[in-house]
Amino acid sequence: MINLQSILLKLKNKHFLSLVGNGSMSVLAMVTVGILLRFMHKDDVGYWFFFQSVFVLLDTFRTGFLQVAMIKFYTGAEKNRADAVLGSVWFLSLLITSVLIVINLGAVFFLPYIQNFGIVSVIQWFGITFLLTLPSAIASWILQSDQRFDKLLLLRIINQGTFIVMVLGIIFFKKLSLDLVLITNATSAGLVSLYCIAQGWTRIRTFTKRTKESILELFHFGKYSVGTTISTNLLRSSDTFIIMFVLGAAGPAAVAMFTIPMRLMEIIEIPLRAFLSTGMPSMSEAFNKGRKEEVVAIMQKYAGTLTLALFPVSILAILLADVAITLLGGSQYSGTNAVSVYRIFMSFAMFFPIDRFLGVTLDIIHQPRINFYKVLVMLFTNVLFDFIGIHLFGNINGVALATLFTFLSGVFFGYFWLKKYLDFTIFGFFTVGFGEIKMMLHQFLSKRKTA
Repeated sequence: MINLQSILLKLKNKHFLSLVGNGSMSVLAMVTVGILLRFMHKDDVGYWFFFQSVFVLLDTFRTGFLQVAMIKFYTGAEKNRADAVLGSVWFLSLLITSVLIVINLGAVFFLPYIQNFGIVSVIQWFGITFLLTLPSAIASWILQSDQRFDKLLLLRIINQGTFIVMVLGIIFFKKLSLDLVLITNATSAGLVSLYCIAQGWTRIRTFTKRTKESILELFHFGKYSVGTTISTNLLRSSDTFIIMFVLGAAGPAAVAMFTIPMRLMEIIEIPLRAFLSTGMPSMSEAFNKGRKEEVVAIMQKYAGTLTLALFPVSILAILLADVAITLLGGSQYSGTNAVSVYRIFMSFAMFFPIDRFLGVTLDIIHQPRINFYKVLVMLFTNVLFDFIGIHLFGNINGVALATLFTFLSGVFFGYFWLKKYLDFTIFGFFTVGFGEIKMMLHQFLSKRKTA
């Protein structure tokens, strides 16, 4: 007999909700990309992806400065301290938002002299979109810190779902254009933020409880973590920028082609973000209580288990690469360089969790400066090998191959420095991960036998 209450309790598990939250967001994002690829001109899609890359990069000044810092100082704090941290987060968020909007307004005066339509779109639409996303961004940080993954799941679905519904409405009535997509993006962001405020998820009333001490504490931690996050996002978007400008007239269409396998990498990113979302607060709490061995155990458990679990997924993705590209981008991208790029990515992507957890753990143990240097090394490696790859291959395959060298540089640098503070080995990721998978399989088989 099915125990409905037992099933509901499992569905409310924070790990499951985090996985579903990240998964639903990624699936909806891929649905959006699929729609845009089919109903927009290739160049327009390329410019939209370029706008998204620049927006995410600039948004990093806000997210990178405050998200990790807020999780660190807010998680587990008593109420007065927690309110002071949230109020200070609001203060710094508004300050950062205002500074970037002022810079954006200054760039408007240069529009008559700019020929690249992608840059023009960024200048025209960044400021208003950046402002409208502020409340929903802070709401998502708070919900993650409170480990309210049920509400975070709802927020993510509403966020992406609103945009999709509005885009489909435009397609029904008229032809989809870049300008209409940009307008829809800003409008949906504003509606989601209003919903977050109405639900009380933003905790905006704590603004009056900010303190100078909390502001300075967040600032001094954030000045390193923001560099890391900016560099990380620049690392991700540098491929897009290099393709857009180096390949000339073919740039926008090449960006669209390169973005398809990048979006399909969500098959790795979905579980990785879910594991990071649940692992970061646990590691932070363990380190704050002086339990370094527990930090290592959590890091190796999450990264090792996910790495081993992704091996069969990666092999299957390599074999079915053309099918995946066609499903997302349409038949016009079948058999193109998008397929080979996806195969290159998936040939080593299963090791991404190790690299990502090495970096996050450096932040957790109060070494954001070292993590910043780690990402800078990876960024330098990526840009260098991007240019070498394009020179040798003349297409986006060279950019994809550059990612392998980028990943290796990050793992070696992260392991070398983290080893100075924590006692662990790279091999430990696999032994701990294997032990976790073995235990989960044993528990599953035991339940099957009992049933």
